Amino acid sequence: MKVITAIIRPFKLDDVREALAEVGVTGLTVTEVKGFGRQKGHSEIYRGAEYVVDLIPKIKLEAIVTDALCEAALESIINAARTGKIGDGKLFVTDASEVVRIRTAEVGADAV
Repeated sequence: MKVITAIIRPFKLDDVREALAEVGVTGLTVTEVKGFGRQKGHSEIYRGAEYVVDLIPKIKLEAIVTDALCEAALESIINAARTGKIGDGKLFVTDASEVVRIRTAEVGADAV
C-alpha cells in the first residue's frame, strides 16, 4: 500500500479527481493549504496599499492506493495537474504499513 500526497493548483482539482477516478482510485482526502516554493509570492494592491502575498493557495490531495495502482495514479495526477509553469506542485509517495477501516475492522487492500 502507498500513500500519494499531491500538492496542486486549486483550479486543477476537478481534472485530477476525474483522472484518478478513471484509473480506479476510489477515495481521496482534499485539504486547502497555503505554501510557497519556487513560485515565491507576488504583490497585490488593495485600496491603494501594496501587500506582499508570500503564501500561495494550493490543494493537498491524499490517496491510499495498492502498489499495483500506484504508477497509474501518479501518471494520471501528473497529466491532469500539469500546466508547464512554475507552481504546478509536487507529488510524494510513502509506504502505508497498515490500513484499517474503522467501521468494519477490515485491513489492508480490503480497507481501501
